[in-house]
Amino acid sequence: MRDSANIQEVASLKPDLMGFIFYPKSKRYVGEDFNPNIVHNLMPEVLTTGVFVNVEIEHMLSITKKYRFDFVQLHGNESPAYCKEAQEEVKVLKAFGIHNEFDWSALEPYQKYCDYFLFDTSTKDYGGSGQKFDWNMLDQYKLQHPFFLSGGISSDDSLNIRNIKSRYMAGIDINSKFEITPGLKDLPLLNEFIKKIRIIN
Repeated sequence: MRDSANIQEVASLKPDLMGFIFYPKSKRYVGEDFNPNIVHNLMPEVLTTGVFVNVEIEHMLSITKKYRFDFVQLHGNESPAYCKEAQEEVKVLKAFGIHNEFDWSALEPYQKYCDYFLFDTSTKDYGGSGQKFDWNMLDQYKLQHPFFLSGGISSDDSLNIRNIKSRYMAGIDINSKFEITPGLKDLPLLNEFIKKIRIIN
């Protein structure tokens, strides 16, 4: 999210989390002059997260404090030690790019220092591909740690999401398939999806 009016429109739908990307290579980068008051003035029940990729932790925490984010979403190669230090200041969502040869044991050192994992499609660009990974891979996930599902989720995926059996799936991260242009969300499409999700739950 980065457009002030669109942010308020989406907030009216009361998502649990709203993300703001601070990765300059992203098409959804908020830019250097993004007004903190846009985030500060959101209704308190909409939690906010700053999305970062491989930045110095001091810089990440400085931005987090400036915008008063509830979470940071780490999409790079951040270590468990990095997550530990971050978690002393803010809740941590750590993203992992999933592929057919993914080593699930690599998640174990992160459990203590991440509030949630986020499973996205593996790409060289740290997410944002709009593509799904094979959700059957989630059957290999044996840790008892909550995660978000991400990567190319569209309005047509409500039944497929219902069929995911893991009781540790805490939420879904939707983005590109619900956009008019990068960073600008399609309200009618979001509304349609929310209704579908409510029906199946």
